[in-house]
Amino acid sequence: MKGYSRKVNLSESINADSISIRKDAYFADAYLIDLPLDSVPDHAWQDIFEREWKASRFLWDRKLFVVGDSLRLVTTKDDIEDKLDWVRQVMAKTNTALDEYNREEQARDQQSKDELQDQAAQEEKDNIDLIRNSMRKRLGVL
Repeated sequence: MKGYSRKVNLSESINADSISIRKDAYFADAYLIDLPLDSVPDHAWQDIFEREWKASRFLWDRKLFVVGDSLRLVTTKDDIEDKLDWVRQVMAKTNTALDEYNREEQARDQQSKDELQDQAAQEEKDNIDLIRNSMRKRLGVL
């Protein structure tokens, strides 16, 4: 099987004391919180993730960015538990959408493979027909 996009989740062993939390330099009430991921997401996961979090109704009071193997949550200190639940929901939606993306990729790959096999079979048939026609000319049999 081709290497399709992999799901990404928050790291299972998150230690709150080791998470980077710092004041945002641009927004007075905001903080930057770096949540560790279990792997570095590829471009497909990142594209789907960005679409999912931007579709959220909470776009006005929080932002999410992939930074290497972390998610950077930019938000205020209020209702942080709800915001962390929201992050998990966005990631779950992303991983569900990624499953569909991978199924579509697999179907496209299979279609390409089938088309190549059909093309090879047609070329083989054309070559055999060419040989037969040459033989008919040489042998005088039409």
